[in-house]
Amino acid sequence: MISQAFTVRSDSIARHFETVFLFTKNDIRTTLIPVTIFALSATPKYDTTHAWNAPLWIWLHLLQFNIANQIQDPEEDRKNKPSRPIPAGRISVDSAADMRWVMIPVCLMLSLWYGTQALFASTVFAVLTIWYNELDGDKMGLSKNILTAILYGCLEVGGTVAAGTGSHANAYIDKAGALAVALSSTAFATTLHAQDFKDEVGDRLTGRRTLPTMFPKAARFSMMVGLPLWSLGLSRIWKLDALFTIAFVAYGAFVGTRFVRHDTVGADKQSCKYYSLWYSLGHLLPGYWRFFYGV
Repeated sequence: MISQAFTVRSDSIARHFETVFLFTKNDIRTTLIPVTIFALSATPKYDTTHAWNAPLWIWLHLLQFNIANQIQDPEEDRKNKPSRPIPAGRISVDSAADMRWVMIPVCLMLSLWYGTQALFASTVFAVLTIWYNELDGDKMGLSKNILTAILYGCLEVGGTVAAGTGSHANAYIDKAGALAVALSSTAFATTLHAQDFKDEVGDRLTGRRTLPTMFPKAARFSMMVGLPLWSLGLSRIWKLDALFTIAFVAYGAFVGTRFVRHDTVGADKQSCKYYSLWYSLGHLLPGYWRFFYGV
């Protein structure tokens, strides 16, 4: 009897954890992994015993944003993304909304543990999450790109601070780390529409305005030009040697050209994966600079 009750309780707890995980599942590759790589590369002090702090801080804030986003239009998710927790019937909209507002103080209290820089990043992240979701900041392509890039920057700042060594109160982000955040956010703001091409048909049906729906040809051409230029610029700033520079620029050109030459939904999904890898590789560059040139 006791064993059966324990099994039922364990299954219930496991289901709840799975539901929470499913809110962020689709962003593990596109956000959690690249930003964690960035945090571990950009932190001025690194210790493997503190490495887990970065993905924890990033994932909790990602969870805050995703719940806020997914309670906005569950009917659209029911058509396009039925595996998400709400359309799958794993949790109600009201319960998810309760979680959404609980996550703000949870993230703020966690950030306070890491110091003022992390707390500031968490506060800005919470405000922009409201702007993006509750105040419809995602409805216009340009504002969506800018808001998303700043939100990514907040994740990078908080993750970098959390990954720092020493006592949590002494963790910080230095000038090189701040430069890395600024470059990463700007690069993302000007290229993140790479993630919108695969959803272009659905976005047109729902009336969502993204750069691919407003300027389809120009948006694709911008990828072909922008990715190799960013690859070259980042390589020069972080002082990559000639071999790595050529390889990074060539890969950026390959990914950017794919968006122009292959424009089916399936091809855009694959190109988006290549773009995620390009973005992750770019996140390694501050670590390269710290290893070879940092003090």
